[in-house]
Amino acid sequence: MKLFENTEVAFKLKSDSELERAYFLFRLIQSQPMVRIGTAVTNFALKAHLPVEGLIRSTVFDHFCGGVTEEDCIPSIEKMYNSGNVHSVLDYSVEGKAEEESFDSAVEKIEKIIQFSEEKDSIPFAVFKPTGFGRFALYQKIGEGKELSSEEQEEWGRVKTRFHRVCKLAFTKDVPLLIDAEESWMQDAADDLIEELMATYNKEKAIIFNTLQMYRHDRMEYLKALHQRAHQKGFHIGMKVVRGAYMEKERERAEEMGYPSPICKNKEATDKNYDEAILYMMEHKNMALFAGTHNEESSYLLMELAEKYNIEKNDKRMWFGQLYGMSDHISFNLAEKGYNVAKYVPFGPVRDVMPYLIRRAEENTSVEGQTSRELNLIKTEKKRRKL
Repeated sequence: MKLFENTEVAFKLKSDSELERAYFLFRLIQSQPMVRIGTAVTNFALKAHLPVEGLIRSTVFDHFCGGVTEEDCIPSIEKMYNSGNVHSVLDYSVEGKAEEESFDSAVEKIEKIIQFSEEKDSIPFAVFKPTGFGRFALYQKIGEGKELSSEEQEEWGRVKTRFHRVCKLAFTKDVPLLIDAEESWMQDAADDLIEELMATYNKEKAIIFNTLQMYRHDRMEYLKALHQRAHQKGFHIGMKVVRGAYMEKERERAEEMGYPSPICKNKEATDKNYDEAILYMMEHKNMALFAGTHNEESSYLLMELAEKYNIEKNDKRMWFGQLYGMSDHISFNLAEKGYNVAKYVPFGPVRDVMPYLIRRAEENTSVEGQTSRELNLIKTEKKRRKL
């Protein structure tokens, strides 16, 4: 039996009822029309303040999220860590708020998570999104090289202060900090700022991690150029490598505005790009890799590369990451073999986390084979338990 086909290990923390819920949810997600209808109905119900939060909480929310608060998440986090040796990354998944007060509040939230992470072996990383700390349009304007007004310059100064504030705390507490990637047309400004932070805080080892979305065909070129600059300036690169989360939006905008799409032409090209990135990072020293992937072949490749370059399974410069509620067959089987594995555990108020959950459902329907693989594994485990 191949490593990722061991469903007994994969689902050992799931009760029979939790397994049935997972089967029901992935059956729904497999259907694009059902996802579209469900999204529309949920959005309407929440906007109309209908009493649906309890239903959402007991189904899709509890499967893909750890809870409403950090404290809510602790039972699931400790259970995964103590029984499966799987770590967690607390991900405050509230999206789309663009006021200064909200940005300052997000900083406080991330600082609390960093403190949390320092205290718990089960939570080795903290994470945030650039747009949690500043307006999307501001990143976009800077990335496009447009001149900022004096008010915007002051605003950008506040954004940089927020970044430095949490990065300094992460450095002081020795808690690695993952910074997520977003849409390509705001990412250049975020990349430049994160590189500045790496140069400041990654002198001895990688504490600050940027994110590469490898469905973008320009990311290998960016990684190689960054590596040259890191070598010249003497800092370590920390990088979370993922396939990407905004594909439909990227293609639609490129078509609407008449520029070449930044997205690879097909899934095979994305897979090749992803594997090239992890190969490059494993070949070079002074790099730390958080491989965010639900792809079995990429996971096997990383295991082979670790063996080839004599990197210990528990070396803190190499992590595997998956989302909570998905790909347990990868997470728990890798952890049982002694690899560093972390689940992204989203949390936040039900109403505020819905945009994140809707995106997850839409991604699953657009990635061919992902949902059917989950369903087949759940079916296999249900049969095994009956026997």
